[in-house]
Amino acid sequence: MRQIFALVLALGFPLGSGATEVVEPAEVDAVLEATPDVVMEEDPVEAGPEELLFMDAREVDVRDFIWAQRIIVVMADTPDDPQFTRQLDALRDRGDEFVARDAIVIFDAHPDDASPLRQVMRPRGFMTAIIDKDGEVKARRPAVRTGRELMAVIDRFPSRRQEVLERLPSGR
Repeated sequence: MRQIFALVLALGFPLGSGATEVVEPAEVDAVLEATPDVVMEEDPVEAGPEELLFMDAREVDVRDFIWAQRIIVVMADTPDDPQFTRQLDALRDRGDEFVARDAIVIFDAHPDDASPLRQVMRPRGFMTAIIDKDGEVKARRPAVRTGRELMAVIDRFPSRRQEVLERLPSGR
């Protein structure tokens, strides 16, 4: 009975809503000719995932990223440091996951240049640190961390937990 009622309602709805005017095919053609050509793709191309940004500390001001991005800082005394290259490789391997966490990487392997970030962080040899969106250094370690470890640290931040709850409110 419900199916019949729904069918009758569906058939009667277009008639009851004022859709009773008959349009001639010539009028439709005139309207189509008057409108500008719009190219519609059948399958819209999705934008590819953003890439994790790697920036040299000598060229950036960390204050530009406050309240916008989390910063993963990787510092070493030389670019040839094996820990430095392993850490950057670990970050590249999981780049899309760090992008999802609003993270960027700022690296510095030139202690002679004394970038402002190096002056504040004062690393002794190799160092990995995470600066949250509020500008506070939340984690710092003098050893290589895997991408998974870094993401676990970021996921424990209160700001990250709040972001997850806002994106997926069913978790409340």
